[in-house]
Amino acid sequence: MMIVGLTMAIAAQAQYYNYQKLRTPFHENKIFVGSSLSGFDFNYSDMEDVKIDLKAQLGYLFFDNVLGYGEVGYNNGGKGPHSISVGAGFRYYIEQNGLFIGAKLGFIHAHKSYNDLMPGVEIGYAYFLSRSVTLEPAIYYNQSIKNHSDYSNIGVRIGLGIYLND
Repeated sequence: MMIVGLTMAIAAQAQYYNYQKLRTPFHENKIFVGSSLSGFDFNYSDMEDVKIDLKAQLGYLFFDNVLGYGEVGYNNGGKGPHSISVGAGFRYYIEQNGLFIGAKLGFIHAHKSYNDLMPGVEIGYAYFLSRSVTLEPAIYYNQSIKNHSDYSNIGVRIGLGIYLND
C-alpha cells in the first residue's frame, strides 16, 4: 500500500512539473514592470517636431495572456508644450508567441489650460532576451478627444519589460 501511495505522489509531482513547463510565459499572477521610449511618431500635424516620450508601466497578469497595467509618462513636446500623462490599459498576448494587442485610456496635462483624454490602441511583440526580460517594439495610435488634428498621433515605441513570478 505504501508503494502505491509513493508511486502516486511521484506521478502527481511529475504531472505538476510538466504543467508548469508547458504554461505560457504570460501566465496569470505575474507582475509586469516596463518602460518605453518613443519619439519616432509619424504625425500628420504641425504640432510636433522631434520629441521624446518616456513611459513607465506597472501591471499584473490577471488571467493567462491578459495584462492590466497603469502608466505614467513625460513628453518633451517637440514644437508643442511639454506634457505629463497617466493612464491605464490592458494587453492580450496572442498565444505564446509574444504578439500582443492592447488598448488604453490616458489623461494628458500639457500646460495650464490644456487637459485631454486620449484613448489608444497598440500592436506589438514581446521578444524574450532572457527568461523574464523582453524587448517590446510596438506600433500605436492615440486619439485626442479635445483636439484631433493637433494632438492625435501614430507612432513606433520600443520598450523593455520584466515579468516577475508571483
